[in-house]
Amino acid sequence: MSEEQLPQETPQPAPTPNPQPSYPPPHGGFPPPNAGHFGQGMQQSLPNATLVLVFGIISILTCCCFYGVISLILSIVALVVSKKDRALYAAYPQTYTASSYKNLNAGRVCAIIGLILSALLIISFVIAGFVLGWSVVTDQQAMKEFLESLQHN
Repeated sequence: MSEEQLPQETPQPAPTPNPQPSYPPPHGGFPPPNAGHFGQGMQQSLPNATLVLVFGIISILTCCCFYGVISLILSIVALVVSKKDRALYAAYPQTYTASSYKNLNAGRVCAIIGLILSALLIISFVIAGFVLGWSVVTDQQAMKEFLESLQHN
């Protein structure tokens, strides 16, 4: 009699355990915006991209106002907020639009320019205060008399 050949079973690989999520999970443990079944494929703009752009532009425009302090504050706030949104975009780039990321970067560049201009203005006021005296720097009449004395010499 001939022996029947039984089909040989191929061994199945052992099931892999679920990979451990990265710790700490982004977004405080919640899924990213638009994750899941609803809204797949829809992208949204970064939450603070417009704010960073506006603060960056205003920091450049106000660098000569109030001794550069307003510009300094606005540019620092814009840089801190842009850092958070950049991290958010890096974690979930498919969720956010590229145009909002470009606006975020443009605002960041404007904030850096505003920060540099206001820092230069503050440094120049401090140097002028030490060289000319604080009364000349803060009093317009004293500054006018000082400039007239320079013209006559």
